[in-house]
Amino acid sequence: MPVSADLLALGAHVTEMNAAVFDAANGFAGCLPGIHTVLERQGLMQSACCLDPKERLSPGQKDEIDRVIRAYPYLTDDDFVREHVTAWRGER
Repeated sequence: MPVSADLLALGAHVTEMNAAVFDAANGFAGCLPGIHTVLERQGLMQSACCLDPKERLSPGQKDEIDRVIRAYPYLTDDDFVREHVTAWRGER
């Protein structure tokens, strides 16, 4: 069964987004800080710090995360989070 070009492109975009957040280029060294960075941007964490101070974003990882978020905003759930974060926190 043939796969549409749109679906193939979407798969490539998801792969690129995941590679940036999970830090595939650096053997996943910045995986947790990458996830924390996304959650911090959404207001779900106060900081992207990890319990182990040695766990940090890899060099260039933040720029790569910023780039893919700008390039593929439809892959984020920022609007959904923004709409619900107050209720999740128990705030009014």
